[in-house]
Amino acid sequence: MSTEKTAGATEAAGKRLAPFMSPLGAWSYGIGTAIGWGSLVVTTSQYLLKAGVVGSVLGIVVGTLVMVCIAYNYACLMNRYPDAGGSYTFVRHVFGHDHGFLLAWFLALAYLAVFWANATSLPLFSRFFLGSFFKVGYLYTIFDYEVYLGEVLLTMGAVALVGLLCVGSKRVKQYLMIGLAIVFTVGIAVCFGSAMMGHGSTGRDFKPEFLVNSSLISQVLGVTFMTPWAFIGFESISHSTEEFSFSRTKSFRVLLSVVITTALLYLMITVLSATAYPDRYTSWFAYLSDLGNCEGLEGLPPFYAAYRYLGDAGVVVLMLALLALVITSLIGNVVALSRLFVALGRDGVVPERLSNLNKKGTPQSAILCIVAISILIPFLGRTPIGWIVDITTISAVIVYGFVSAAELKVGRTENNRLKIFTGFLGTSTMVILGAATVLPSLISTGELARETYLLVTVWALLGFVYFRYTLSHDKNQSFGKSVVVWVFLVALVLFSSAVWMQKSDQQRTAEAINESVDFVRKYPGYDSDFVSEKIKEVERSSVMSSLVMVGLSALAMSMMLNNYRFMRRRQEQSERELGKAREAAYRDPLTGVKSKNAFVEHEMELDARIADGEEVEFSIIVCDVNGLKYVNDTQGHKAGDEYIRNACRTVCRHFKHSPVYRIGGDEFVVLPQGEDLQNMERIIEEFDTEIEGYIGTSDAVVSAGCSAFRPGRDRRFHDVFERADSRMYQRKMQLKGMGAATRD
Repeated sequence: MSTEKTAGATEAAGKRLAPFMSPLGAWSYGIGTAIGWGSLVVTTSQYLLKAGVVGSVLGIVVGTLVMVCIAYNYACLMNRYPDAGGSYTFVRHVFGHDHGFLLAWFLALAYLAVFWANATSLPLFSRFFLGSFFKVGYLYTIFDYEVYLGEVLLTMGAVALVGLLCVGSKRVKQYLMIGLAIVFTVGIAVCFGSAMMGHGSTGRDFKPEFLVNSSLISQVLGVTFMTPWAFIGFESISHSTEEFSFSRTKSFRVLLSVVITTALLYLMITVLSATAYPDRYTSWFAYLSDLGNCEGLEGLPPFYAAYRYLGDAGVVVLMLALLALVITSLIGNVVALSRLFVALGRDGVVPERLSNLNKKGTPQSAILCIVAISILIPFLGRTPIGWIVDITTISAVIVYGFVSAAELKVGRTENNRLKIFTGFLGTSTMVILGAATVLPSLISTGELARETYLLVTVWALLGFVYFRYTLSHDKNQSFGKSVVVWVFLVALVLFSSAVWMQKSDQQRTAEAINESVDFVRKYPGYDSDFVSEKIKEVERSSVMSSLVMVGLSALAMSMMLNNYRFMRRRQEQSERELGKAREAAYRDPLTGVKSKNAFVEHEMELDARIADGEEVEFSIIVCDVNGLKYVNDTQGHKAGDEYIRNACRTVCRHFKHSPVYRIGGDEFVVLPQGEDLQNMERIIEEFDTEIEGYIGTSDAVVSAGCSAFRPGRDRRFHDVFERADSRMYQRKMQLKGMGAATRD
C-alpha cells in the first residue's frame, strides 16, 4: 500500500497519468463509451423505419468498414503521439494549436452531450421499469416534457455518484467497466440468440426487408450516415494512451475489437427489435410506425422481443444490460473528457489546475469540473438534451475528419502509402457524411432538427468567445497563428443560422397552411380574413427569422474582427519586443556600436551575395586597441573599459557614415560606406596621423589595417578580412616600434 501511495504522489507531482489500463480494460472503456441508452432504445426505430431490416444490416456493415479505417488512423497516431488528449493531441501536433482548439471545442461538446443524454435517461428508465416511483414533485413542462423533482434528484445523484467513482481508484473503475461490459454484451447476445432460435416458430417474418418509399442505395446510405453518431466514443481510449499498461503497438487490435463488438451489438439489437410484434399488427414495420401509441414493454421493441422469447427473465436480462450500458457510458465519457481536460490544461486552453492529479493519479479537478457543469442539466428536460445530442453527429464528423487528415499528413511525411490511403479515405468519407448530415433535404435521413441548427450557431459563437479568452491567456503565444478557427466558426454560424431560418419559415408556413385548411373545412364558404392573417403571420415570422439570422451573423463577424484586432495588437507588441531584443543582441553594451552578432549576420549576407555571383563592392577596416592589457593590470578593468570607449570614439569620429562593430575585447571592424568608402585612403591617413600623436599620452592608441574586395579573386568575406587583419598587425608592430606599446 505504501508503494502504491508513493507512486501516486510521484505521478501527481509529475502530472503524468500512470499506466493501469489493460487490453481488456481498454476494450471495455471503448464499447462502454460507444454504446449507451440511445443504442438500445432509439437506434432500432431510427434504423429500421428508414431502411428496413436488410437495409439496416447493410448500412451498419458499411458504416463499420468506415470505422475500421478511422480506427486504423487513431491507432497510428496513438503510437506516434502517446500523450493524454487523444484527437486533440494528434491534431495539435500535426496542424498546430488553433486546429487543436477547434477540434477540442466540438469534441468536448460531443462527450458532454452523450454524458448528459445517458444521465437524463435514468428517469426514462425508471418510468419504464419502476413506474411513478421517482415521478414526484412536478415542477414544469418544457417542450412537452414534464420535469419532476424526484427525477431531477435521481439524475443529479447519478452524476455526483459517477463523479466520485471516477475520482477514486482507476483499477476499481477498470474492473467495474469490464464486468458491466460483459454483462450487457452477454445479455444482448442471449436475448438475440433466443430470438433467432424461436423466431421460426412464431410465423413472423422480417418483411419488409427494405422500404418501398425510397431507393435501396439511399436507405443503406441513410443508415451509414448515422455511423459517426452511433460509434462516437469508441475512440475514447485514445485519451488514455498515457495510461496503457500494454504496448501501444496493440492499439489497432484493441480498437478493431471495439469497433467489431459495437457493430455486432447494433446488429443484434436492430434485428432483435424486428423479430416480434403484438398480434394486432401485421408486420414489424406497422408496429414500429405506431410505437408512439404503445405503452409499457410494447414501447420498447427490444424488451418486447425479449419478453416474447424469454418471458420475464428476458426483460430482467435486457434491463440489466440497459442499466450496464448507461453506467459504462457515464463512466467512460467522464474518463475520456477528464483526460481531454488534462491535455487542454497542460496547454493552457483551460485552467492549468484541471490537469493536476490527486494522490490516486486521477485528474480530480477535471472530473469535479465535469460534474459541476452537468449537475443542473436535468432541469432542462429531456427534449433540449435530444437537440444537443444531435450536434454529436456534427462533432463526430469534425473530429474523425480532422484525425484522418492528420493521419494523411503524417503518411505523406513518412511516405507511407497505407497511411496516405486510410487518411484520405477517412477524410473524404467524413466530408461526404458531414454534407449529408447538415445539408437539409440532401438525403432525408440526414436532416437534423430545426433547433439543432440554432444550437450549432450558439456553440460556434461561444467558441469565438472562448477562443478570445484562450488568446488573452496564451503566455507562449501558441494560438492565433492560423485563421482556420475564425473562418470555420464564421462559416458555421452563417450556414447553420441560414438553415435554421429556412426550416423555421418552412415549419411556420406548413403550420399556417394546415390551420387554413382546417378552418376552410370547418367553415366552408365563410368569408373571413383568417387566411390573410395567417399569411401576414408567416411574413412577420419570416422577417423575425431574417433579423435573428442577420444579428447572429453580425455578432460572429464582430467577434472575428475583435479577435483579429487582438491578434494584430499582440503581433505588433511581439514585433516591438523582438526588435528590442534584436537591438540588444546586435548592440555592444560597453561602447554602443554594433555587436559581433550583427557583424556575423552581415558577413553571411555578403557571402551569400558573392556565392550568387552578384556584383558587390566593399572594404574592411580592422582595428585593434594597443596597450589595453597594461591599463587593466595597472589601473583596473574599469579604467580599461573607459580606454576601450575612448578608442571606439576615435574610430567612430573618423568613420561617421559607416557601421562600426566590436567583435572582441579590443577589436573593432569598420565597413566603410558612402563618403567613407569613397574617401577611405584619405580618412585612414588622417586616422593614422592622429593616432601617432597619441603615443606617450593617456589617449587610446589604435592600430588599423584595411583591404578591399577583389572580384574573381576573393571567394568569401573572410578572405578580405584576413588581409585587413594582417595589415592591422603590421601597423601594430610599426606603432610599437615608435614606442606606442611600451606598457604591454
